[in-house]
Amino acid sequence: MWVCVLWIIFCTMTERDLLVGRYNRALSLQICNEIRAGGDIVGFCRRFLHDGDCRVVRNALLCVSKAGKGEIASLDPLKDEFMDLAMTTNDRSVRRLSLSIVERMGIAKGELRVDFLDFCLARMVDMCEKPATQALCMRLAFGMCGFYPELRGEFLRSVEAMETERCSPAVRCVIRKVLNPKRH
Repeated sequence: MWVCVLWIIFCTMTERDLLVGRYNRALSLQICNEIRAGGDIVGFCRRFLHDGDCRVVRNALLCVSKAGKGEIASLDPLKDEFMDLAMTTNDRSVRRLSLSIVERMGIAKGELRVDFLDFCLARMVDMCEKPATQALCMRLAFGMCGFYPELRGEFLRSVEAMETERCSPAVRCVIRKVLNPKRH
């Protein structure tokens, strides 16, 4: 009975109405499935990435983060928007989710943005930043610096200079993988 009532409420709400509320994993998966059925994940992102309500943006990114590999690849035209969002938002969850989506999309050599690389380099060593964001920034910076030997050397020196005893286990794990890539 309650399931039917909830389904009727779900069906009568607009996408934005659904994105305003508090979220759980089941609801974000349900919305992701609705986006899949509609086949317009790019349109969904265009509608909600720049919404004035930070909760709407966060919940939209949470839904997009559940997308499959092909759907994430279709977001490639919006990669710069995801990067800009990560660099400009004050919301830590929005930053982490947008960085995660950029990482899943991948950054090719021709797509290297110096401002985004600088952002990632600064955030990966910022001890006030959340560990997940630090780790994401380190992985992204490592990938971008890999295209250029001089940048890779500078990146590795920055990583070696980090005080690992102050880092979280997640960040230490990424540091080990970056410094010893053949062992992992």
